[in-house]
Amino acid sequence: MNATPAKPADAPDSLKSSVYEALRRRILDNVWPPGHQALEQAIALELGVSRTPVREALIRLEREGLVQVIPRHGMRVLPMSAADMREVYEVLTALEGQAAELVALRRPDAAALAPLVEATRAMESALAQDDLDAWARADEDFHARLVTMAGNRLLAEAVFSHWDRAHRARMFTLRLRPKPVNSTREHTELLDCLRAGDSAGASAVNRAHRQRASRELLSIFERFRLQQI
Repeated sequence: MNATPAKPADAPDSLKSSVYEALRRRILDNVWPPGHQALEQAIALELGVSRTPVREALIRLEREGLVQVIPRHGMRVLPMSAADMREVYEVLTALEGQAAELVALRRPDAAALAPLVEATRAMESALAQDDLDAWARADEDFHARLVTMAGNRLLAEAVFSHWDRAHRARMFTLRLRPKPVNSTREHTELLDCLRAGDSAGASAVNRAHRQRASRELLSIFERFRLQQI
């Protein structure tokens, strides 16, 4: 009687997470630029792991819209078109505006707003030193904390499901855009609305902030005649 072949052992959750994060960072930081292709086996060899956690990470990244898994040919990093970018920012604008409104309705005190104030100051400091990468990290920290402070888990999940695609486009175009001097002022205006409990004002300021950022990104597609990034 033949023994049933043993199934490959599942990779530990910690290994799955580390492989996923390693591949995700390559995409978000444009180490793997749009259109980049790689074989599953080659990725596994590079990371020193088996193909199983690589395959699972790629499937997860495909669900997030970052890669296309190609059977027997590994994966391809998906580019973003101007239409893709416009749609992502429309979603972020609507959802983050709602988040800002919810935070203002809570009338947060100075302690609650301290992380947002700190992120805004970090943006100012980074710009003063012409460190655009540090500015981008502080800016994203501000928005991530704002969304989390809203206290709506489903809203946060919806925002963060689009976050990576927006991040990749922003980092790709970071040095093609005008110096982001308006962002700090707009964050300060938003903070004033949050302190005052002005929910309508907070939503309006955040919406205008995101819409301006979207226009700047989309103008790059037009100026450089980019079909996709």
